[in-house]
Amino acid sequence: MSPQEDSLRESPDIENGAFVNKINDDESGYDTERNDSGGDDFSDEGHGHHDEEGNNGWGRGIVKDVKGTLGTYWKEEMTNFNFKTVGVSFFIFFAAAAPAITFGAVYGKSTNNYIGAVEMLAATAWCGIVYGLIGGQPMMINGGTGPVLAFSTVLFQMSKSMGIPFLTLNAWTGLWIGLFLCVAAFVDLNRMIKHLTRFTDEIFAGLIAAIFIMDALGNPLNGVGVFWYFSPDHKSHLVHQDDENYSHWASAFLSAILTLGTTYGAFYLRSMKHSRFLPNQACRNVICDFAVVLNIVFWSVLAGAGFKDVPTETLNVPDRFAPTFLCCDSSCHTSFPLDCPGQEEAWGRRPWLVNLFDTGDKAWVPFFAAVPALLAFILVFLDNGITWHLINHPSNKLSHGDAYNYDTVVIGLMIAINSILGLPWLVAATVRSITHVNALAERDDRGKITHVQETRLTHIFIHVLVLVTIFALQLLKLIPVPVLYGVFLFMGIASLGGNELWARFRMLFMQPSRIPDEPFTEYIPHKRVHLFTVIQVFIFICLVVFRSIPQIAVAFPIIVKLCIPIRSYLLPKLFSEEELILLDAEDHVIKKLVRKLKMEGRNQEAVTKDSRILEKAAFDFADEDARI
Repeated sequence: MSPQEDSLRESPDIENGAFVNKINDDESGYDTERNDSGGDDFSDEGHGHHDEEGNNGWGRGIVKDVKGTLGTYWKEEMTNFNFKTVGVSFFIFFAAAAPAITFGAVYGKSTNNYIGAVEMLAATAWCGIVYGLIGGQPMMINGGTGPVLAFSTVLFQMSKSMGIPFLTLNAWTGLWIGLFLCVAAFVDLNRMIKHLTRFTDEIFAGLIAAIFIMDALGNPLNGVGVFWYFSPDHKSHLVHQDDENYSHWASAFLSAILTLGTTYGAFYLRSMKHSRFLPNQACRNVICDFAVVLNIVFWSVLAGAGFKDVPTETLNVPDRFAPTFLCCDSSCHTSFPLDCPGQEEAWGRRPWLVNLFDTGDKAWVPFFAAVPALLAFILVFLDNGITWHLINHPSNKLSHGDAYNYDTVVIGLMIAINSILGLPWLVAATVRSITHVNALAERDDRGKITHVQETRLTHIFIHVLVLVTIFALQLLKLIPVPVLYGVFLFMGIASLGGNELWARFRMLFMQPSRIPDEPFTEYIPHKRVHLFTVIQVFIFICLVVFRSIPQIAVAFPIIVKLCIPIRSYLLPKLFSEEELILLDAEDHVIKKLVRKLKMEGRNQEAVTKDSRILEKAAFDFADEDARI
């Protein structure tokens, strides 16, 4: 029993009841269970069959996952073809391809083109097709994510400072990550996912949004972002240094317009879904669904046709399917043309297979790589876990089960293979996965999901289309990098909209009488709501600071991991269980508590009573401990 459950069952205000995350309220179509004591069973645990099973260690969880997903539903998921699978496949293809190209561009800027758009597209294609065939949760979409990109940037900076070839260090790190993930699945470390709550989800989502926004506008850590174009020493300006008519100011201003225009245009077209214009709702839905793609095309054409005399940076992709990195010599440790300006042509491109033993006199590199790999493992594990946690939420009505342990093994093996090939590490992409679920869902008149077509076909079709994109590299060269920065900025700002931490952070600066009515503002004093928000903001700032200091940046996943014990052990000492439910539980759990409080005529004073008792007990205990 968790500490939260202990404090809850001892509270006289709850009548031995506990809020259960997997039990929905009457409005969501879930039945209400009863515990042994006769009270409503309200414990705030995780959801999915994974949580209901006993000991899944020593590989038993992996076997259960395979039997419960592949062994039971594979044939059904491979044969349930209909017209919806075609439409969803094309829609999610654009939702997956645009971020893949954008992530590839930013990877290229962050790793000096050791990993670029071609590598990202190749990894997305093969991992998606294979996972669609053998993965456990076909609703999940693998892809690049902000936290993993941030870690790869830190790893590149570390390799430069230590004089180690980046791809070699990256490969050994990825192999260790794959091993750690397989071990984690074998011992059922995924059982900790049931302790994830909105507290951790919101902080992690805030980090993702911050990474998107910083990498779009100007990241001081890796020199990526549109504002860096205003520096005359930017790499894109050096290519035109012999052109007397070239102005880096003109290029920078146009780049800023392209970035901000793409972002604004994406938001504007997305809002067309609720517009009164266009013939019917179907047309408005199409415009909304293709908002990002339409803006990429529009602003790319505008830059190429309307501003021919003002060059902007474009995607660095080869003319054919080949690695992005151009070598000055056979060692492939230096980049053409920046590291060898007097050389007329490149020696060639780096090989696809990474030389694992290209360490010079540093034979300790394979063992040292286990250290950053352990930190990256924490990041990847939580990135996957939070996404699976959201996909398998009961409100999504998925019936084919989850596969936490088995999918951990699959992703671990994919990361290991990608590392050997010099491809980026792909994990469960939250936004794309949730979009995939929503696109395949049927909803009632109230907008609640009633059924989801759980199929592998869309997953496979999507990534076959991504594979085809690799053979259209000449078209990708026409896309200005500032336009892709605009996509990043759009993704970052859009992700803030559904983050309650962002909403409560804004409340810190609002006039108290103007604070919006929410369940937590109705039953909890504003100062206690602000205390909860400040704790989250402090952890978020620690994440950003750790990530921004090169000497300790590699350790920022530890801060993410600390969110779980802080939520499980510290917050129950500062807040009553009812306050934590109102601030941190799922929506259906909050609704149920609100109904209970209204029936009992409870107010802010009653709800915060337990928190004052807890605080007094904590101080009394500290005083007693000091006297001893």
